[in-house]
Amino acid sequence: MEIHVNLELTDHCNIKCGMCSQSLRDDAHGVPKRFMPWETWKKALAGLADMEEEVHLCPHWLGEPTIHPEFDRFVEYAFAVNQQNRLFREFKLHTNAVVFSEDRSRLLVDLAQASGQLEDTFRWVHFSVDAFSPEAYSLVKGADRREQVYQNIHRFLEIRNARGARWPKVTLAFVVQPGNDHEAGDFLRHWQGTLQGLGCESRVTWDWPHELLDTIYFRPLNTGDQITADRLHAQTIQSLGLTVPKTDRLRSAESF
Repeated sequence: MEIHVNLELTDHCNIKCGMCSQSLRDDAHGVPKRFMPWETWKKALAGLADMEEEVHLCPHWLGEPTIHPEFDRFVEYAFAVNQQNRLFREFKLHTNAVVFSEDRSRLLVDLAQASGQLEDTFRWVHFSVDAFSPEAYSLVKGADRREQVYQNIHRFLEIRNARGARWPKVTLAFVVQPGNDHEAGDFLRHWQGTLQGLGCESRVTWDWPHELLDTIYFRPLNTGDQITADRLHAQTIQSLGLTVPKTDRLRSAESF
């Protein structure tokens, strides 16, 4: 049996996505936002050794983990103490890729290839992108960071490719909503072309990715008017020419 453990490094974020609850209030968890202390991280990881279930670890929940001042140190330590996968079987990183330097990309690819662990331990980097054009990016994400984000993701993929690394796989996520639905096709063509150009096998999905492949993921918006959001999501997916059921709701209960 597996259990998903989110050890949130921070509930701070560096952009203001209109669809994210973190952006809608000053105290994401009902208390002032903060960064996890080093000793808390060490103790939390040590506690995973007592878990009977197979642990799938993610250092994210509401905030952006990569803006933690010691993010690289925290993640490097997690892999160092996970010899023989004694603490976690799988690691997944969610990020908006705004703070994603070349050195950080190289570190993450190196950690994925580290000895003393199962080959696919570092399973995913989930990039929350959500737009193709700078205009739509600024509207949806609340910040003018499109070029920076695209450059960072391209560089990460190129570094992974240059190293001949199979892991981590990437998810390139696009939350369908008013303001970006019209450019879903551009987003798809851009990232399909990028992955194909690097020789990466990939797939496109409208529900949470299950196959262990690089994935372009069109996710439905979670909102108060879910019927309308699900309909827009379904119409957008159908407009891309993907083979999907003819319905106004494509997502499953485990969509995120």
